[in-house]
Amino acid sequence: YFCRHSERWELQLKGSGKTPYSRNGDGRAVLRSSVREFLCSEAMHYLGIPTSRAASLVVSDDDVWRDQFYNGNIKKERGAIVLRLAKSWFRIGSLEILAHSGELDLQRRLLDFIIQEHFPSIDVNDSNRYLEFFSTVVSETANLIALWMSVGFAHGVCNTDNFSLLSITIDYGPFGFMDSYDPNFVPNTSDDERRYKIGNQANVGLFNLSKLLQALKPLLDPRQKQLASQILEGYGERYYIRFTELFKTKLGLLGKNEDDNYLIAFLLKVSLLC
Repeated sequence: YFCRHSERWELQLKGSGKTPYSRNGDGRAVLRSSVREFLCSEAMHYLGIPTSRAASLVVSDDDVWRDQFYNGNIKKERGAIVLRLAKSWFRIGSLEILAHSGELDLQRRLLDFIIQEHFPSIDVNDSNRYLEFFSTVVSETANLIALWMSVGFAHGVCNTDNFSLLSITIDYGPFGFMDSYDPNFVPNTSDDERRYKIGNQANVGLFNLSKLLQALKPLLDPRQKQLASQILEGYGERYYIRFTELFKTKLGLLGKNEDDNYLIAFLLKVSLLC
């Protein structure tokens, strides 16, 4: 942990080597991707988008072998390590794996810790705390993805292990910014099915939140499960409202007009044709 202005940040080294979470990878990172993560996370912060931050970047003497374009052409590259910071690195996958393995006591303890540390508006002793937690994550995830769309940012790998429970942008891998509007834009050359194309990010967010609800269900009573399902159903509307707000601000539109949504859709379509 690192304390700054009475705030607590968690430090994490990316590219330092194998960890229990490296799976079959070597846990290393190459210089080009490390520089990109450093620059993009800082850029996103100053664009006003919730994100992890980069504190330092150190070039390594170790050689790293990578197939950059996934075409079988493996090359030796210079390694690097990024020291990155976030209020928390807990992800939807952190709860999903505990629920999958049936470790409900540990899952409950972890959830209570996350709520106590990072969700001060929720009473950790309230019987509805997990429901309130889920509602907050749904709302803030919708807000985050709308912000991504407002700057043309495509994360590239939007699985549950890359979605923060604090709804911040984490794990910059094959990300990208659109040069021109294209809902089919995919920055990940290994995503042959275009699952994580920029135009599908809101839908993938819904899918990930449904996996979060599935992980939480063993801790909810029948009434809470029903309410949680209703909260999830409201995700689309929440995303659409925030998306519209952001694009109206870009266009300098004031107040409400029934033609605003049509104008936004029309301009996006025009951009696609240009």
